This record gives sequence, structure tokens and C-alpha cells, in this order.
Amino acid sequence: MMGPSAYARWRTTTLGRITEALEQRRILDLMGPVAGRRVLDLGCGDGLLTSTLAERGAWAVGIDADRAVLEVANRHLVSGARARPRFIEGRLEELPFPAATFDVVVVVTVLCLVPDRTTAIREAARVLRPGGRLIIGELGRWSAWAARRRIKAWLGSRLWQSAHFSTAAELSRLVERAGLTVEAVRGSVYYPPIGWLARPLACLDRLFGAVTSIGAAFIALDARKRI
Repeated sequence: MMGPSAYARWRTTTLGRITEALEQRRILDLMGPVAGRRVLDLGCGDGLLTSTLAERGAWAVGIDADRAVLEVANRHLVSGARARPRFIEGRLEELPFPAATFDVVVVVTVLCLVPDRTTAIREAARVLRPGGRLIIGELGRWSAWAARRRIKAWLGSRLWQSAHFSTAAELSRLVERAGLTVEAVRGSVYYPPIGWLARPLACLDRLFGAVTSIGAAFIALDARKRI
């Protein structure tokens, strides 16, 4: 997993800033209004998305296994939030919540690094109320970004050696086996991991994402728990 300093360094680069903004916009678009809803952010990292959800009026909880990033998350000041988000240390495969606790569960670029993705998704489905929604954002398998990460794995990167990149079909099967129904799949980040290309190509992201997820470095999926 990425440490606190890695998140900060990534956002200081042009490539990181533009890419993370596109990914978050895609997730928030799929999620829709969250005011007054109970939202769980799985693998919340340093809490940026969790804090954004709180600012939008959600009762937001972030959970992560890395205590260091949670310490950073807890230092975030949430301006204008109706309730400060809560951050909890825990594993995605064994969530410390009763069944049917949350209206929305979101998990962004985390499943690729979870050894038991099936159990993690079943746990996410368990804590969702009937009719609740699971929003997933994952690293796409067929993109220049995935190719670069595979090269890093071959060169010895422990992070990417353990990663699993997904197709839209794989993510759909994963959530369907947990009893959820896929309602939408969208792509994002169609440019290669080159900073000077990100800015001119980012404006085409919505257009490409509405047509296909093929070639997308980021795949977002919206699924609903059956009533």
C-alpha cells in the first residue's frame, strides 16, 4: 500500500493532480447526492475522498489497515462538513460493522492490492442495506498505465508484483457473485502516464468514458444490493 508521503508526492505532480481529479469526479458522478447518507470508504488512505463525502453532507466513515495513513487522515480539517468523518483501522476482509449499516460503500484503487477480493466484496455487500449501492473504482488491465506497472513489477517493485488489474467484465462478475446487480460501468483516464499529455486529453475523458471502458486506466462500477 502507498504510505502518506506517497499520496502527497503524487498530488504535487501535474499527472497526479489531473488524474486523481478525473477519478474522483467519476466516482462522485456515479455516487450522486450523498447528503444525509451513511457512506463507508474502504481502504480510505489519507482520507481525501472520505473528507469530500463529509463536506457533501454524508455521515462518512473511512477504514484502512495502515495506521500511518489514518493518522494523516485524522489531521485533515473538513471545512463546512455537517459531521467530521470518522477513521477506523481495520481489514476489508473483516469489517467491524453490523450488517445493513451503510447506504453506500465505496472502494477506490484498493481491490487490486487485496489478496482475497471475493471476501472483501462479500463484506462490502454484507454491511450495505437492501437497495444500497457499492461504487468501485479500479485500475484497468488493458492500458499504458497497467503496462508500466507490470514493467515495474518485473524490475522488482513489491507493490506492483502483488497487484491484480481488472477488466470491467471481471469486476462485474465479482460483485454479481456477492449478490449485487451492476447498474453502470464507466471508464476514465485514457491518456498514457505522461504529464504533458494529461492536460490536453483530460477534456475528452467524459466523452470516452460514456462510450467504452476499453483502454481506460481507471474503471468505475456502480452496483446495487437487491431488496
